[in-house]
Amino acid sequence: MTIAIHDEYFGKDAQDVEWLPEVGKRGWVVLTKDGKISNNRLERIAVARAQIKMFTFASQSLSGEEMAGILLQAIVPMKRFVSKHPAPFIAKIYRDGHLDMWKDAQMLLEELQEF
Repeated sequence: MTIAIHDEYFGKDAQDVEWLPEVGKRGWVVLTKDGKISNNRLERIAVARAQIKMFTFASQSLSGEEMAGILLQAIVPMKRFVSKHPAPFIAKIYRDGHLDMWKDAQMLLEELQEF
């Protein structure tokens, strides 16, 4: 698995609605602790349009060390989750490495159609 760092490809201040389409074109999976993406309707629409597979940490107050530990527990389940679920989706990662679907393809695409 290759990991790409956001700021190495996109400006640090790039708006989510700007970089998400490029990530979708590349077929990359997004991992973020930015809770605004999952809570902002326009950004969820961008996820749906770009056919993004996204994981977001359930807690936005995690340190880098905590996120690394959680990711070590969750990486294998994340790979399985990605192969099992069609894009777009937004899934939550919890402190114990547990994953939960938050918005599946049907939910995001319905939201896109309503927009």
